[in-house]
Amino acid sequence: MGRGDLNPEDIVRLEEDGPRVVLLDQRRLPDEEVDHSCASAAEVADAIRTMVVRGAPAIGVAAAYGLALAALRGEDIGEAERVLAASRPTAVNLSWALAQMRGEPTPERARALHREEVDRCRRMAAHAAELFAPDTRALTHCNAGGLATGGYGSAVGALRTAWERGLLAHVLVDETRPLLQGARLTAWELETAGIPHAVIADGAAAAMMASGEVDLVVTGADRIAANGDAANKIGTYGLAVLAAHHRIPLYVVAPTSTIDRATATGAGIPIEERDPAEVTARFPARNPAFDVTPAALITAIVTEDGIWSP
Repeated sequence: MGRGDLNPEDIVRLEEDGPRVVLLDQRRLPDEEVDHSCASAAEVADAIRTMVVRGAPAIGVAAAYGLALAALRGEDIGEAERVLAASRPTAVNLSWALAQMRGEPTPERARALHREEVDRCRRMAAHAAELFAPDTRALTHCNAGGLATGGYGSAVGALRTAWERGLLAHVLVDETRPLLQGARLTAWELETAGIPHAVIADGAAAAMMASGEVDLVVTGADRIAANGDAANKIGTYGLAVLAAHHRIPLYVVAPTSTIDRATATGAGIPIEERDPAEVTARFPARNPAFDVTPAALITAIVTEDGIWSP
């Protein structure tokens, strides 16, 4: 695993000799580690839409690099921003990053934004690790590691820090339908970090909780409304209901760039519906990519600024 350390520049970077944005193709993991090159803002938008790069903070970083690429190539910046903003609707980090680049769409600004995002992840992971007792058995959903954030990770960053502090015993990894981002990506990151783990079907989480194999649940988020409702990969809401029933704490770990104060509640968060063929090509299907967990089911939200309870 040549990229096992998940160097941020291995996940997403801007190469000015070209110029181009280079992304680690997350659709090919864990079997292949392949770069995907984008020569325009439209190609970066397509890479975001087709999930070459995914995870709210990483999408924002990629969009920032896409706007810088557009400036280097002399593209219409307004049109480039519009195309990038439309690539995926749920993760607020996308529009946040583009707003941060507005007026200064330079490679230096994009790289600074990337560094700041990785730093936020390390800080929030340190805070979240305080919630782990010795020998914690955790359950996580989807992928909220370095791949999803451009380096280190939010929820998986918390697992890494807890492991380094000797607090984490084992992780159960929901496979996470429809694209198995837990089974493919989180498991790969945990394996690389040497953290004991086991992949389970999403539907097995309830039985694992009932049998006493889960001490806490930790997830990331793609958008957090002003009241604390949180959108995350489909299945998180069900997991939160299960955790509440079994009196297991559920923690959401996400940077402040994921908080959307302009959206009052989760009801205002747009939910992306993806191609039904990702679920089945044989039968009619629905394929919502996200759901919204009410704030009342979240034990605490952890950001780079600290731990926030309801």
